[in-house]
Amino acid sequence: MLGLAKRVRARFLLTSTSEVYGDPLEHPQTEEYWGNVNPIGVRSCYDEGKRIAETLAFDYHRQHGVEIRVARIFNTYGPRMNIDDGRVVSNFIAQALRGEEMTVQVPGTQTRSFCYVSDMVDGLIRLMEGNDTGPINLGNPGEFTMLELAARVKELVVPSASWRMVDNTPDDPRKRKPDISKAKAILGWEPKVTLREGLPLMAADFQERLGLTDKKQQ
Repeated sequence: MLGLAKRVRARFLLTSTSEVYGDPLEHPQTEEYWGNVNPIGVRSCYDEGKRIAETLAFDYHRQHGVEIRVARIFNTYGPRMNIDDGRVVSNFIAQALRGEEMTVQVPGTQTRSFCYVSDMVDGLIRLMEGNDTGPINLGNPGEFTMLELAARVKELVVPSASWRMVDNTPDDPRKRKPDISKAKAILGWEPKVTLREGLPLMAADFQERLGLTDKKQQ
């Protein structure tokens, strides 16, 4: 793709990830932080794949003058996501709607920051239309533990929902929260949709696609 961008002189968007920061020793994470990643762990193919993608993008930018824009995307959620994609918001909502227990990985105190899809799209468009190569963090700085997320799903989606604790995956980051100072200053961007507003919108879409009746009153 970088070769194609070079050949046709296209502007190239790399949707990188907060996973480049690994299990961060800096909190919240700024773009200047180099990360703390296990290069041979079970999650490494994703973390290191995105890191080398950033390297290649900047190599093409420096050596060939390719216009690049690098966004480091933090957890994003919303309608139309794959119901069984394994991401935590999808998992919790689908499990609750199906009447299953939500599976919270131990210890449950690990944190993530969840950005609604419309906010993320707005940030990506602003990045592509601007003059800064990045990398720029795009995410919602609101930080929630996994237990807090499960409680929000119970409150806002299925009041009868419950959860159970399950084993965690190796090298799971303990904390994740973006510093979006650059996005605010350079792009004039910050997220508008709160988790409380966004979860019901995603749940309504999942409910329709799963062919389920309204469980909010249960």
